[in-house]
Amino acid sequence: MGLIEEYAYQAVDPRSQAVVKGTLEAGTQSAAAGKLRAQGLLPLQIQALSRTGLNRDVKLFDRERRVKLKPLALFARQLASLINAGLPLMRSLAVLIEQTEDPPLRSALLAVQADLEGGQSLSAAFGKQPHAFPPLLVNLVKVGEMGGFLGDSLNLAAKNYNADADLQDKLKAASTYPMVVLAIAVLAVIGMIAFIVPIFEKMFTSMGGELPLPTQILVGLSHNMVWLLPLLVALVMGGWFWWLRNRRTEAVRKVVDPYKLRAPLFGKLVTKIAVARFSRNLSMMLGAGVPLLQALSTVGQASNNWAIEQAVRDVEKSVRDGRSFATPLARAGVFPPMVAQMVSVGEESGTLPDMLGSVADMYEAEAKTATEQLASTLEPILIVLIGIMIGGMVLALYAPIFGIYGQLAQH
Repeated sequence: MGLIEEYAYQAVDPRSQAVVKGTLEAGTQSAAAGKLRAQGLLPLQIQALSRTGLNRDVKLFDRERRVKLKPLALFARQLASLINAGLPLMRSLAVLIEQTEDPPLRSALLAVQADLEGGQSLSAAFGKQPHAFPPLLVNLVKVGEMGGFLGDSLNLAAKNYNADADLQDKLKAASTYPMVVLAIAVLAVIGMIAFIVPIFEKMFTSMGGELPLPTQILVGLSHNMVWLLPLLVALVMGGWFWWLRNRRTEAVRKVVDPYKLRAPLFGKLVTKIAVARFSRNLSMMLGAGVPLLQALSTVGQASNNWAIEQAVRDVEKSVRDGRSFATPLARAGVFPPMVAQMVSVGEESGTLPDMLGSVADMYEAEAKTATEQLASTLEPILIVLIGIMIGGMVLALYAPIFGIYGQLAQH
């Protein structure tokens, strides 16, 4: 028998149309939702209460946890399979709520279930949960509902999100090892300054003589480490929390996102990933029957890069004014020239979705290759940086000893 937990809920009373709040005990969120429906209430939000208060503290910095790509792709594929197998939508959703292990996704699905019971369409219910279901998925579901091929639309979305997740995993794998090694090297340097330098300082004091400038700097850092280290930790933590809260704001994205596309080492890879995502998403939406203007608007939002969004808005304006799709794409300065040329060929031949799919295949393959090359490029650079850091400290520590031995030899 599962553990009984206490849940806070918000629900609608269909008789009075009032929103009811309260708490109840149940084994799972799904069981809590079932209890509310048994009372004639439509659940809006159900959340487990934390006994320690830790959960509330964490949510001060992450009020709206987003659903990651892999759980979203798995959900879309499973829902497509159940619908294509002939299960009713409400039954399919109930099955997935019961087995979903991702808490943000489960919370969003409970809200979707309540909206469906209230008579809304699946796409409208998804649209009310933007932290869980991106505009791309909402539009594909809407087209699938209208055309009677909801399962196929969901399969397309699942394939797209799986491809995105694979690229992200490869990029994380390529960058995680160098970042961990660099962090360990920085910690080692801090440890040497805090604990090793004072030992050498005592030895230098007993020997007498004037210390070289690099050694004086190390000794000065060691003396001030009592307040420098807490300040460094506070700055890092403060910067991290600030970034978590502001990374999605327009002002920050306007500065950071264009730099991502031209950053040393990573810039070309980020550009390839962005172009692949843009091409894949647009190809998929056009192939599903979404009108071009609507598809462009949605793809711009899904690009996850401010510079790409601005370029797509220019393309959207050009298409709305009856002009070419490829011309503003070439002028944007974000997309490689080959993309504009292939789009132009697709426009002229009436095979734009297929041509965009070919562009996506090509740049996804290039992104995977570039990711592998990035790992092999970062390793020697990292070795040189760590060598300079550690070697410089060792030379600074031993320089006074060499000087003293030199003076002794002269005498």
